[in-house]
Amino acid sequence: MRAKRPDRVLLLIVLTLIVVGFAIFMSASLGQMGRDSASFTTVALKQLGVLLSGLILTIVFANTPYRSIKPYSPYLFALAVVLTGLVFVPGLGFVYGGAKRWLLLGPFTIQPSEFLKFTFIIFLAAWASVRKDRLQSLSNGFLPFLIFLGIVGGLMLLQPDTGTLMVIVAGALGIFVAAGGHWRHLFLLFLLGIVAVGLLAFTRPYVRDRIETFLNPKHDVTGSSYQINQSLIAIGSGGLMGRGFGQSVQKFNFLPQPIGDSIFAVASEEFGLLGASLLVFLYLAFAIWGLKIMSKVIDPFGRLLGTGLIVLITSQAFINIGAMLGLLPLTGVPLPFISHGGTALLFALIGVGIILNISKNETKI
Repeated sequence: MRAKRPDRVLLLIVLTLIVVGFAIFMSASLGQMGRDSASFTTVALKQLGVLLSGLILTIVFANTPYRSIKPYSPYLFALAVVLTGLVFVPGLGFVYGGAKRWLLLGPFTIQPSEFLKFTFIIFLAAWASVRKDRLQSLSNGFLPFLIFLGIVGGLMLLQPDTGTLMVIVAGALGIFVAAGGHWRHLFLLFLLGIVAVGLLAFTRPYVRDRIETFLNPKHDVTGSSYQINQSLIAIGSGGLMGRGFGQSVQKFNFLPQPIGDSIFAVASEEFGLLGASLLVFLYLAFAIWGLKIMSKVIDPFGRLLGTGLIVLITSQAFINIGAMLGLLPLTGVPLPFISHGGTALLFALIGVGIILNISKNETKI
């Protein structure tokens, strides 16, 4: 065992994503002009401020021993559950587009589900790291895991926020598999997931609309299928090399949320297939290199925590990209390190700081 510096390759991949992502965000921000009262300068400066704050937190957590978080994991998770529940309190919760996902704190809004997503991974890694062989047991392993997931899932579905729930489930499964969970339990969870999706489609029209849009993007091009059609137009018009930086047409009054979940479509239109492929490659490199690092970590908590955070970030990226390409149903999750969304960006960068800290502690030579 030996202490060393944070992994430089992983750090380089993240910094590349941040720099490239901020350039894409600046271009996409032009599409907000005329849509709301916020000016281009205001939007750009706000994102820059969040980004710089996030980088400071990355440095702090990269130099804070990750084990110090473990004893507080149940309390952090409980706090996150309470904060997420507060979005349903009149006067505190902020409703946008029919969803209750934000807390209104004076001039600021925060999305507590991002804190919940982050703390749940920490809590689950701490819990699984002491389970050992008991994780393969139905009563001592899978059922408690299912209960924890059910608590989080219930809060997400009440908001509703199925996109964040998908990301959380992916991160949780990453930990469960890395900790040695039984494959039969994974199959059971898959079956439960199919049943849950069927029930949601039956009881919630918006879920049914998204499934119909996924299966047939042309069934309502001016309604529920509007976003995916505009996204595919943007991506297709980019061709091989793209229109050029800042030259996207679809970001002006066509793509919904060009600085949010549609930002990959803007990038594809401006930088073409080559630029979009570069983004995909960077996220793949982050996942593969990060998991390679975690495979060498001796400490069970560190290995599971790092694995969960890496799966969390990369699954969110590919859920966003898949939705914009029509390969997955639309979810509304932001593209990590690139999309607008202060809370999501801050916790993604905190997660990177923790991963970097794990990378320099107790790894196999």
